[in-house]
Amino acid sequence: MTRHARNCTAGAVYTYHEKKKDAAASGYGTQSERVGKDSVKNYDDCSLTLQPCRNPVVTKEGYLFDKEAILEYVISKKTEYARKLKLYEKQLKKDANEKNELAAAEKEANLIKFMNREKNITSAGKQSGNEPSTSTSVSNVANGTNKQLPSFWVPAMLPDAKISRVEKPDPTVYCPISGRPLKMKDLIEVKWTLVKDSDDKKSLIAKENRYMCPVTHDILSNAIPCAVIRTTGDVVTMECVEKIIKKDWLHPLTGDKLKEKDIIPMQRGGTGYALTNQNLEGKNERPVLQA
Repeated sequence: MTRHARNCTAGAVYTYHEKKKDAAASGYGTQSERVGKDSVKNYDDCSLTLQPCRNPVVTKEGYLFDKEAILEYVISKKTEYARKLKLYEKQLKKDANEKNELAAAEKEANLIKFMNREKNITSAGKQSGNEPSTSTSVSNVANGTNKQLPSFWVPAMLPDAKISRVEKPDPTVYCPISGRPLKMKDLIEVKWTLVKDSDDKKSLIAKENRYMCPVTHDILSNAIPCAVIRTTGDVVTMECVEKIIKKDWLHPLTGDKLKEKDIIPMQRGGTGYALTNQNLEGKNERPVLQA
């Protein structure tokens, strides 16, 4: 009877655990690994820089950005659109010129064909029956045709080479996280409520508990679902929204009337637990060993 231990080698089946262990040690294949807490950004970090926001703004989908970082992103996308638009307009101008040149060449070819036909009609009566008729050359390199033939030594001039076309660029700027259209006027400035602790002398960045809900005074973290009130930008917990705000739909700090669209749930960073996060696995693609 075989031993039931970690170093059991008498089994006739190549188990899944042994396969994963050998794949990790070999350095080949795709390896999936669970993402831990240290690999997930904090709730108050920018989604682009992954650093604490100095001037936080939030989108309609609840993604938090630093205002400076998202402005640089929007400007870079608009600059890229202007560059692609110039290339597209240049391509349209080139197509128009080629179309005009083809029309002019076709017109000139029809004129030459007409002149040759008239010349043959007038000279047909002057030719004797014994004289051979003149014919054009059948060579494929005559009359300058060699300049139009493809070159098998240049990759761009191969017979099957296709010229890449520039597509018309899309002027819409999309959110780098959600992929939805992004406008600067839709960004909402976020107001954090600092935790008042006279005994904690650390700087704001070094503090573990930095912000709290202004209504319930609960400490905000990745484990606490939060929401932003669109009218004022205050960050409150979802528990405050469910138990206090949704009773009469009044702002708990100012008393203003609120609507359901004024509550923007914030996208949390993560805690490492499946209950909080949706995607907790990361894939590392490595070379595949093939037979």
